Amino acid sequence: MVRNVAGVMAELEPEDFYLLSGVEQGMRFSEWVNREKLPKNSGLTAEEVDYRIDRCMTRELIERKTIQYEGYKLTVEGYDALALRTFAQRDTIQGFGAPLGVGKESDVFEVQSFKPLALKFHREGYTNFREVRRERDYTSENHHVSWLYTARKAAEREYEALETLFPQVSVPRPVDHNRHAIIMAKLDGVELAKAKLESEQVTGVLDLILSEMAEAYEAGYVHADMSEYNVAVGERGVTVFDWPQAVPTDHDNARELLARDAKNIVGYFRRKYPGEMPDDVDIDAVSDAIAENEFERIGAFAV
Repeated sequence: MVRNVAGVMAELEPEDFYLLSGVEQGMRFSEWVNREKLPKNSGLTAEEVDYRIDRCMTRELIERKTIQYEGYKLTVEGYDALALRTFAQRDTIQGFGAPLGVGKESDVFEVQSFKPLALKFHREGYTNFREVRRERDYTSENHHVSWLYTARKAAEREYEALETLFPQVSVPRPVDHNRHAIIMAKLDGVELAKAKLESEQVTGVLDLILSEMAEAYEAGYVHADMSEYNVAVGERGVTVFDWPQAVPTDHDNARELLARDAKNIVGYFRRKYPGEMPDDVDIDAVSDAIAENEFERIGAFAV
């Protein structure tokens, strides 16, 4: 888990953020930003840049490396700080709370606004950059692609999907977005993988999930990463979350990805609740019914 930067936000001055923004601007073109470019990028004098570098280095918001030149780049914490400042300036959030979840490609925290919300920092590309660059189509045509760009594009894609799907589809309500971070409603319920459903609930919950997939397809999206780790089960139903890999329904592989999603989620229920599930299910027929918005219940597809 990346260090929580919220604790140092109160120590930072506007000029510190000017420097961080200057480094961010330079990283659009190279991994390490030449020290000589920072005055122009940040709008600070050379002397002020020296002072701000020391402050930001002490707080581990930037890194330094001597190559053919003295270069600097943002740390993950530095990028987090820039996003947090923007949210605070917009009055989107007024306080920062405890972690809600930590994953391979994101960190989620509770934040305070008019009511508790969730802040998701995307981490795609930070620890597994080569794999993400190979697998995500929004990085495939770029020659210089930093983890900042990869994480920002993932957040942009997820936020766009949430805005399109909500409220027709049961997804977290999107609130705000900046850089690699998204503010959204907190999830209602517990992760499906951690839920213990009663026998009489099993097929009903699966029907709800597949119905939400049908609503999403009708709204123009395939999740493309459905699993027991991307669904929450609560008193008011199910919520499907984590949409950065979502693809539009006119994507060349949309139907293939839809079938994979259906296979994954049905397969999970068959493994965990074999006694409550049909012995065999026609996944292709389920997928077709979802795409045609004709899905009603999983029992109709028993072979």
